[in-house]
Amino acid sequence: MKKFLTVLCALSLALTFAACTTEKENVEENVDGEGEAEVEGEAEVEGEGEGEGEAEVEGEGETEGEEEVKVMTYEEYAAAAIDEAVVIDAYVQGKQSWWDNKATVYTQDEDGAYFLYEMACSEEDYAKLVPGAHILVKGYKGEWEGEVEVVDATFELIEGEYIAEALDVTDLLGKDELINHQNKLVAFKGLTVEAIEYKNGEPGDDVYLTLGLDGASYDFCIEIYLTGEDSDVYKTVAELEAGDVVDVEGFLYWYQGANPHVTAITVVE
Repeated sequence: MKKFLTVLCALSLALTFAACTTEKENVEENVDGEGEAEVEGEAEVEGEGEGEGEAEVEGEGETEGEEEVKVMTYEEYAAAAIDEAVVIDAYVQGKQSWWDNKATVYTQDEDGAYFLYEMACSEEDYAKLVPGAHILVKGYKGEWEGEVEVVDATFELIEGEYIAEALDVTDLLGKDELINHQNKLVAFKGLTVEAIEYKNGEPGDDVYLTLGLDGASYDFCIEIYLTGEDSDVYKTVAELEAGDVVDVEGFLYWYQGANPHVTAITVVE
């Protein structure tokens, strides 16, 4: 009996020792596993840091590229598609209006003309847009009822000055080639007054002027925002009579066809 108890005790001790050994090994394995996980985590963090650093550098490079500006020639501007981004430098020839920090301006260079519609502009900067002022403009090419314009534009004043002379396009009236001079300061000579109509029936708004040449009639407009009631041209129109022969200057605006915005009228007969 004692022998049996002795063997039983020995067997119990052996099993206990084996269990302790197994548990120790499991604990050591778990510790080693956690250490490896921590190291791997650190490696992943380092990798993420390097990736973020590279992304920032790439982003900076893209920003620098976007800041590069290529100014278009008038030929490149004319060839650009509607809604395409455009960059031009041009010279102010006339200011049509300002409101709500937006300016509408006629501009031109030696090759062509640009109508800037509701360009972002403070009232202070609008005062600086005098005839001849040189500006760099960024915007988008737009079109409305045939009038090609620059929209959603911003600008900055730059050095230089240029005043365009009115181009005589009398011989192009009624011809397809006239549109090639859209928005330029132009002149028409020897036209006969056929009709004068005030918008809304009385002075204080736009004036619609019908002028004739060689048996054909053409539409002109005295734009109240461009040449207000106090301007010489507005006062001159009020005194015109059917049959008067006049020379006219203005910007070759387009609305479903040529619709020059008159800035000067001289009665010649």
